[in-house]
Amino acid sequence: MRSRFPQWLPTVYLYALDVVAGVAVAAAYMGFADQRAASVPQWLGYSLAMVIGLPLAVRRKWPLAAFGVVVVAQSIATTLNITLEPFAPTAFALYLVAASVSRVRATGALVCSLVLSAVSIFIAEPWPDDVGLAVFVVLLLSGAWALGRSTQVRRGYAERTAAERASRALAEERMRIARELHDVVAHSLSLIAVKAGIANHVAAEQPEQAQEALRVIETASRSTLVEMRRLLGVLRADSETELAPMPGLPDLPGLVDRASLAGVPVDLSVTGGEVPEAVGLTVFRIVQESVTNVVKHAAPARCSVAVEVGESAVRISVVDDGPGERVLGSGGGGHGLIGMRERVAVYGGTFSAGPLGGGGFRVSAEVPFA
Repeated sequence: MRSRFPQWLPTVYLYALDVVAGVAVAAAYMGFADQRAASVPQWLGYSLAMVIGLPLAVRRKWPLAAFGVVVVAQSIATTLNITLEPFAPTAFALYLVAASVSRVRATGALVCSLVLSAVSIFIAEPWPDDVGLAVFVVLLLSGAWALGRSTQVRRGYAERTAAERASRALAEERMRIARELHDVVAHSLSLIAVKAGIANHVAAEQPEQAQEALRVIETASRSTLVEMRRLLGVLRADSETELAPMPGLPDLPGLVDRASLAGVPVDLSVTGGEVPEAVGLTVFRIVQESVTNVVKHAAPARCSVAVEVGESAVRISVVDDGPGERVLGSGGGGHGLIGMRERVAVYGGTFSAGPLGGGGFRVSAEVPFA
């Protein structure tokens, strides 16, 4: 949801506050100059008032320059006994220096302000009043500097946290896309490889079967291109463009039909109501990967897919009657099974896969809606 206010408004607001503060300080120092008009030329007092106050209006754009002008002008004003107030404009400028520049420069600015203020106070104020005022100014300037440094540290921590969060989100998104690509490519290429082998084997003696295999290859290739375009569309999308919907439960019949064309008849049973879109995509990918494993490792075999949508979770069961040991012989822990387990783990569900006692292989999962 977009903000009702433009992004530049807070910055303009802060600059406006600085302008108000600069004008207010200049006006206050003009008042001090009027009170000291008998001992100090009024034009000098007014000039120092302008030099002390107006740089504060641009302290966000040039923090170090504004601070330097203010601290020197205020030290001169204090030495000339125009005012003995405790260097509030200098502290105001020093805060932003500490909050925006490097530690070395900020420390140099603090030391410079402490030295100039102490010297000017000891020149202008008699003993022992100068000691108490100097201590107060040191505490004021040090406190402003420490507050500015802590602000910079907090901002740096917030920026690093945001960068780490963005990096983590990017890594998770890459993993998700990698799983999607694996599911799409592995499923379709398995069908294509099986049918290409059949076509090559029977091309000379049974051209009709070879043509049928080529039609299956064409259908699987087109389906793969559609899903690849979906994923590439997600990667390329830089605005609220309309993208094709991701597959879900309604796409399961087409999935099992393609598996049947590859020589693995699949019995599909889907019961229950609707599921959230993300959960539907997870169910589709689990069934897709499971059926792909049957095509690659157990064909020729029959396969049954049962999807049961409950009140708070959807249960998936994929069972085939092929030789279960062939799946384990391929490693049993390829990216397919790992990807399915990760998909289910995202929702805090349960997943299991393994051979059956009398032959065959079973994949079962339960995916909560929450």
